[in-house]
Amino acid sequence: MTANDALVLHRRTVVADAHNDLLCSVATRPSDEWSDYFRTQWLPQLQEGGVDLQVLPVFIDDVYRPEGALRRTLRMIEAAHRLAEGNADAVGLCLDGDDIDRVIGEGRIALVLALEGMPGIADDVELLETVHRLGIRIGAVAHFGRSAFADGSGEDAAGSRLTRTGIRALAEMERVGMIFDISHLGAGGVDHVLEIATRPVMATHSSARALFDHHRNLTDAQIAGVAESGGVVCVNFFAPYLHESAYTIDTLIDHFERVVSVAGIAHVGMGSDFVREVLADTTAPCCVQTTIEGVPADRYLPGLEGPTGLPLVTEALLRRGWPEADILAVLGGNLRRFLRSELAVTAGA
Repeated sequence: MTANDALVLHRRTVVADAHNDLLCSVATRPSDEWSDYFRTQWLPQLQEGGVDLQVLPVFIDDVYRPEGALRRTLRMIEAAHRLAEGNADAVGLCLDGDDIDRVIGEGRIALVLALEGMPGIADDVELLETVHRLGIRIGAVAHFGRSAFADGSGEDAAGSRLTRTGIRALAEMERVGMIFDISHLGAGGVDHVLEIATRPVMATHSSARALFDHHRNLTDAQIAGVAESGGVVCVNFFAPYLHESAYTIDTLIDHFERVVSVAGIAHVGMGSDFVREVLADTTAPCCVQTTIEGVPADRYLPGLEGPTGLPLVTEALLRRGWPEADILAVLGGNLRRFLRSELAVTAGA
């Protein structure tokens, strides 16, 4: 097996990434620059990385919370629509599985919108239907801290489950056809969701806690619970969540193999969480961000600092002796199938 063999395989498969915060970078620009900035800065990276399906989270930085959170949420959603309209030859914003199939079939990149935490919603559960109308198809109800719906993973010591509002939010998301994302949710909240969810859930960017005991990772029982629901666990590439110091691609593959061993090959995908360029774009030079919730913010897997490095994952999986069918499933087949199926489901379906 050579690097060229891996690249050939990578180019002929569907590559799907469940988490890239590039909208944060786009939305920092003036609105008349959104489309061109995406075309010059991000589109070439996605294309070089072979990305066919990209989930774009709407994440609201602390500086906008609480008063400006809804306005910032709407601005980022509008940025996604405009960059898609301005680059319609290369990407398409997808609302359901048919859209995903059509856009990928046309050789374009399928984009799916998600909410990463919901500070703009606060406790107004009815606004979930509003953002769904605007194109949001995946939602996480908390980030690191506490929200109206639940505690994020940074609050695990509290041992809390979903709030009453969080329970209503889960039911409303299931009703309108929005996929529930457990990444960033506190451990008690994850267990609660897995107990009461009536539809498949997903983890857009979480790795294996059995390999590295960090609160952003999932236990084997939680990974198994997602698989049993019919969902997918998309492995996070952020180095400080994978190991204390061994920031290598082999460490990432260890996490893939652990998640596969627990969930089964049909329930695993990729959730890159590339943050290097986003942090550089969104942090003022005077205030360089050196940590994220206590872990280094400037540690990355070599070659996997951004989407251009994604063929390295294919190469590493081949080097480990993975069967080609399993590689195709994890690179994107599983996530594409899951989204294609679940985005067609509403309460009346």
